Amino acid sequence: MTGFDERARDWDSDPAKVERAQIVAEAMRARAIPNTGMKALEYGCGTGLLSFALQRDFAAISLADSSQGMLDVLAGKIKTAGQDNMHPLMLDLASQPVPQERFDIIYSLMTMHHIPQTETILQKFYTLLNAGGVLCITDLEEEDGSFHGQTVTNVHKGFARPRLQKQVEAAGFDGVHFSSVFVVKKHVNGHETSFPLFLMVAQKNDMWNNPGN
Repeated sequence: MTGFDERARDWDSDPAKVERAQIVAEAMRARAIPNTGMKALEYGCGTGLLSFALQRDFAAISLADSSQGMLDVLAGKIKTAGQDNMHPLMLDLASQPVPQERFDIIYSLMTMHHIPQTETILQKFYTLLNAGGVLCITDLEEEDGSFHGQTVTNVHKGFARPRLQKQVEAAGFDGVHFSSVFVVKKHVNGHETSFPLFLMVAQKNDMWNNPGN
């Protein structure tokens, strides 16, 4: 994650990233209906732009990332803002065991396409959620590889909605819902190119583990 370490200091200086976080937060409020009693986990939090936009919606937010540079910037922002319900967490679920703590909602923004094993991370999210918990993923629609360029090979070229839905349902989630939420504009080969993002919301169906339901 060295590249993200190096980019951390200037990450928030991009107005498009700030706008994106605000718009995704509003879309999450409309679809996931967060409440102030919920414990949240943002996975792949970066400098915490999305969680700062949602800070008042949750009782507590754990902000997890595998980039120490991002977490250092985040910790400074939390201290400056005096927020007492936001907690940085060094965590890489690709190489570390699932923590003991459980959450009512897990969300990520432009993180999933950096994770090679989609099925594995979805299963770990399922484990980390309380029964009835909500998963919110915002990421790239399927694209041709132009977003990162052909020299970057260790990322997904976005996600086809039907395939991702099957993977999410196979992990145990149901009520899967997709909506278009934002468009990232980048210059590719001298031309402005649009890359749509989706918001996927799903719920942990744990009825079989709760015979009384």
